[in-house]
Amino acid sequence: MKKLLFGILALGFMSACNSDNVSNQGEETANKSATASDLANRRSCPSEEIRKQTLQNNPELRQKYAAIEANTERFANAIKMGKVLADGTVEIPVVVNVLYNTSAQNVSDARIAEQIAVLNADYGGTNSDVNKIPTEFQSVKSGDVKVRFRLANTVRKSTTKTSWSTNDAMKKASSGGIDATNPTNYFNIWVVGSMGQVLGYATFPESAGLWNDGVVIAAPYFGKTGASSPFNLGRTATHEVGHYLNLRHIWGDANCGNDQVADTPTQTGANYNKPTYPVYNTCSGVSRSIMFMNYMDYVDDAAMFMFSAGQKTRMQAVVSSSGPRAGLRVL
Repeated sequence: MKKLLFGILALGFMSACNSDNVSNQGEETANKSATASDLANRRSCPSEEIRKQTLQNNPELRQKYAAIEANTERFANAIKMGKVLADGTVEIPVVVNVLYNTSAQNVSDARIAEQIAVLNADYGGTNSDVNKIPTEFQSVKSGDVKVRFRLANTVRKSTTKTSWSTNDAMKKASSGGIDATNPTNYFNIWVVGSMGQVLGYATFPESAGLWNDGVVIAAPYFGKTGASSPFNLGRTATHEVGHYLNLRHIWGDANCGNDQVADTPTQTGANYNKPTYPVYNTCSGVSRSIMFMNYMDYVDDAAMFMFSAGQKTRMQAVVSSSGPRAGLRVL
C-alpha cells in the first residue's frame, strides 16, 4: 500500500491521462496486441493533464492546491485519531447543461434522472454490482461515501457545433456554450454531443467557484438508456465526479505513481476493457494484486464498482464544512 505524500511537489509526477503504462495480468503487458478497435473502445479522460497545465500556468491555483492537500491530510489524520467525526451525508444540488446538435444528443429528462440515480447508488455503496468486490478488498471498500446528488435544474441549448474540445468553450455562452449556474453552490455538468475519443473531463477542488468549475461528459456516455457500450452504465459520470471531489486516477498518472490514497495498491498504469481478477503488477520489486475495479481506473463501466475507504476520506474532506466545496452544503 502506498504511503501518503501530499504537497505541490506531487505535481511533478503527473503525466498524461492517456498513459501507455497499462496494467499487467499475470505479469503480461495488457496492450501488446491491442487492435485499432480495442484502442477506440478505451476510456479516455484528460482531467489530470488539463489540471497539470492549469496549475503550471496559475500560481494562485497552485497555492490553493497545496492548501487543499494539507487540509485533506489534517482531516484524514484527525479521523484516524478519533479527534473529529466526518460530517453527515451531504446532498449536492446539480445543474445539467445540455448542448445538442441533434435530437439524439438532447438527452431526455428520464436519462438525466437515470444518471443521477447511478451517482447516488455508486456513491452510496448501493450499486447492484457491489457484491463483485473481491474478498481481499472487502476490508478497504468505502461503503457509503456520504455524498448524494439532487437534480436542481436542467438547462438546454441547441447548437450548430458538431464537436467540442477540452478548452471549456461549452462553459461560456460567449463561445456557444452555457454559462455555469453559481458554481460555488451548484455542481454543474455539461453534456455535449462529441469530444472525439474523450468521454469526459472534470475540474478539481482548487477550481471551486470558478466560471469553468464542473464536469463535462459526451452525450454517448451519459446515463444508461441509449448510451454507447461499453460505457453505458453511467460510470463516466461516477469517474469524473471523483475528480471533482479530489480523487486522482488510481495509478497516479505515472508508472507506479501515487494517487495520494494509502489503501489503493500501487499499479503500473491504467487498466482497460474488462480484466479478469486477479491482475498483478510489480512496483518497487513487489508484485501485488491491483484494484482495477476501482471507479478511478479506466476499465469498462461493467468492470468498475468500488471506491476505497481512503478515497472516501478524501472526498469527505472536500465537502466538509472546512473543505473547498463547503458551498455545496448551504442549499
